[in-house]
Amino acid sequence: MSRSHHHGVSPYEASFGFSRAVRIGDTIHLAGTAPVPEPGDDLRVGAYEQMLRCCEIAREAIEALGGSMADVVRTRMFITDPNDADDIGRAHKEIFGAAEPAATLVVVAALLDPEWLVEIEVEVVVS
Repeated sequence: MSRSHHHGVSPYEASFGFSRAVRIGDTIHLAGTAPVPEPGDDLRVGAYEQMLRCCEIAREAIEALGGSMADVVRTRMFITDPNDADDIGRAHKEIFGAAEPAATLVVVAALLDPEWLVEIEVEVVVS
């Protein structure tokens, strides 16, 4: 079975030794995806905006590996403040709603960067 990797903008990928996403057969697994800005950009402010940035990074990886947002079957969202759930959920619905993936939203004590409000994982089965 073939195995393909996609690398994104996170500086942690090289230093920690992982890929943004890995495709094996028809399945794509996305690593925890935080709202890491493009080089030269600033971190987006607000939970909704950070969730949209996470989704942009996820979309890029999914499409680079031959999938589409319609192929998403599962998402996991890790948030640091339960008061941000509605904004993050609204962004999730805008981006993933058509696919209606199985989804989990978990409140965690912290993420690697204290300015990050959300991090997501995504699973895709390419149809």
